[in-house]
Amino acid sequence: MNNNTLDLAKALIARRSLTPDDAGCQEILIERLEKIGFKIEKMRFGNVDNFWARRGSAAPLVCFAGHTDVVPSGPVENWHSDPFVPTIRDGMLFGRGAADMKTSLAAFITAIEAFVAEHPAHGGSIALLITSDEEGVAVDGTVKVVEALQARGEKMDYCIVGEPTCVTKLGDTLKNGRRGSLSGKLTVKGVQGHIAYPHLAKNPIHLAAPAIAELATTQWDTGNEYFPPTTWQISNIHGGTGASNVIPGTVEILFNFRFSTASTVDGLKAKVHAILDKHCLEYDLLWELSGKPFLTPKGDLVDAIASAIRQVTGLETELSTSGGTSDGRFIADLCPQVVELGPNNATIHKLNECVALADIEPLKEIYRLTLVNLLP
Repeated sequence: MNNNTLDLAKALIARRSLTPDDAGCQEILIERLEKIGFKIEKMRFGNVDNFWARRGSAAPLVCFAGHTDVVPSGPVENWHSDPFVPTIRDGMLFGRGAADMKTSLAAFITAIEAFVAEHPAHGGSIALLITSDEEGVAVDGTVKVVEALQARGEKMDYCIVGEPTCVTKLGDTLKNGRRGSLSGKLTVKGVQGHIAYPHLAKNPIHLAAPAIAELATTQWDTGNEYFPPTTWQISNIHGGTGASNVIPGTVEILFNFRFSTASTVDGLKAKVHAILDKHCLEYDLLWELSGKPFLTPKGDLVDAIASAIRQVTGLETELSTSGGTSDGRFIADLCPQVVELGPNNATIHKLNECVALADIEPLKEIYRLTLVNLLP
């Protein structure tokens, strides 16, 4: 068995790259890429290391995107082995980042190395966009690199993000989009007063209740072929002084939309304001958009990866848009076709994070065959 991908994954896991610290992971990748003719452009924004690597100048451009940073390990004493000492046990590779997403990074590199060895004069171009700011605030990572690439007119045709996507078996799930995330901080105003004299006060919780009921039962859209209907959910309500005999002067409500491409940001905002205004509320509302939805319908990229998965695993992959946000939301501004494919996601961000040894080389083969399918 060729352990090239496994060895590289272990080398990356051994680096304590707690977000946003890269801890030298990117230098390991860059050294490998330079040896096979990639031009490397390091892009540091704030305290975040990123790089853009490209081989070739022609279209189409196939980009692999990912992150070297990982979430904190949690209590080390609760791990069965040191989270930053890659450990093989029971057919699994354990370590923080094993699934999310250092094995994918390793498979990117070895797949590209194998493809270039077989096709040294390949058509099109191959690129990598790597950040160390995905697991944290994500303000100086992929989003900044994409902005820099857009500013100089760079174009991508296809992008594969190495996020862990699979549920039971390698290749069973391919993410071809993600929902957007739009949050609101709503403050409804009333008049504070004594509970015993309600006629001298205005209870903002009572005033807000009918509007909340309407917001909760509103159908925002019906979804589409790839997305479920958009949902609106309250995450927190806070009002009052803590005393049982005081009517509060304000109530603060935090809410979130997970929305599909069937809705727009402006459309959702307008509907919320219309409902609040209909109920004659006095309020302040602050909005925060943390991610726009993106969607890659069936086409060249989905077909290329689905074919590679079928060839390597025999599975018919399932398209999914479930889960939270990823850096794909930034890349979609630059690239018309973005998908995510990586290993099993059952242990990500958990104690004893791991990836199956039996999945490592097949993941590399899927990436390699995707290049074969996409590049002339």
